[in-house]
Order: sequence, then structure tokens, then C-alpha cells
Amino acid sequence: MESLVKYVQDEFVERKDLPEFSAGDTITVYYEIKEGQKTRTQFFRGVVIQLRGTGSSQTFTIRKMSGTVGVERIFPINLPAIQKIEINKRGKVRRARIFYFRGLTGKKARIKEAKR
Repeated sequence: MESLVKYVQDEFVERKDLPEFSAGDTITVYYEIKEGQKTRTQFFRGVVIQLRGTGSSQTFTIRKMSGTVGVERIFPINLPAIQKIEINKRGKVRRARIFYFRGLTGKKARIKEAKR
């Protein structure tokens, strides 16, 4: 059954050409919002907290600070509303899921830039 699901996902789900990114990277996601008849593009810029799942069911979580409040958003990798993803900064972290980042504020919340 799992192989059948994987086959259907590989064959029929459209893949977008998105850049490779990982936890610790600062990225900007441009996505489309529909309000009634109108559509507009909005962006969400923040640090990637985690990548989760595989294939077409993969998701990624981005965290940003809005004033003094931390805001997290989960995006499916195959979301049709995503127009493009820009990588602003490559981060160097030791873990694949940086949940400890939620508890850091100020200068401690900085991530070193990777030399790639």
C-alpha cells in the first residue's frame, strides 16, 4: 500500500523547482493570498526551524519575530500558492530541528553564517 501511495505521489503531483535549504537558513517565502476575487502576493521571512517528512508530503517550519512575539508558520513544500523561495542567508547549526531557538532572545538568537 505504501508503494502505491509513493507511486501516485511521484507520478501525478507537480514538483516545483525550489532551492535546497536546511535548518538554520534564513529564507523568504513568497505566497499568494486570495481575498474574495482579488489575489495578492505576501512574503514571510524567517529562520527555518525544521524540515519534516519526505516526498510530496514534506513540510517546513519558519519562525520570525514580529515585534516581541515569535510567529511560526508551517508550509507544505507542494503548496500551489507558493510562488518562489529566496535564500537570504545560510546558517550553520548542528541539529536538523532547532527547537531550542524558540527560547533564545537578543544576541543569543543569532545563527552563524555557513561558508558554503
